[in-house]
Amino acid sequence: MSGKGSAASAGAGAARRAVGKNGASGRGAARAATRGANVRAAAGTTARAKAGTLARSAKAPRNCAPVFAALGDETRLRLIAALCAGSALSIAQLTAGTEITRQSVTQHLRVLADAGLVHDVKVGRERLWAFEPSRLDAARRALDAISRQWDQALLKLKAAVEK
Repeated sequence: MSGKGSAASAGAGAARRAVGKNGASGRGAARAATRGANVRAAAGTTARAKAGTLARSAKAPRNCAPVFAALGDETRLRLIAALCAGSALSIAQLTAGTEITRQSVTQHLRVLADAGLVHDVKVGRERLWAFEPSRLDAARRALDAISRQWDQALLKLKAAVEK
């Protein structure tokens, strides 16, 4: 259903309610109710336009959400820390000294690989996993951009309050 159709049907419903509430009838009540629905629909369009402008104005990379989602798990954070500390490691090396199963580590590594944080290299019969720093750097740049935006907004607020 299009945005106009929903606004029109909302306007018709509002017109029926307006007639029932204040006893007025006729075209005047219907027009007033439809005008109110159109104003509400336009306000929603304006909010969506502002959100689109915000999304376009952000200088941060757009594909950072999978990185943040992947890093949202404690086990995956530990795996990244282990891979950052040294060279490529096998699943057996990553599970040594922990109570995490190899199958669980494999699933976590797949999530990290899908986010672009790790990659695997097959060496003989073994698969070694290595950290890929470029995606984490992109996420860091995105957070830096957001931080700068907040700093600017807070400075504007401080200036407005101190006036």
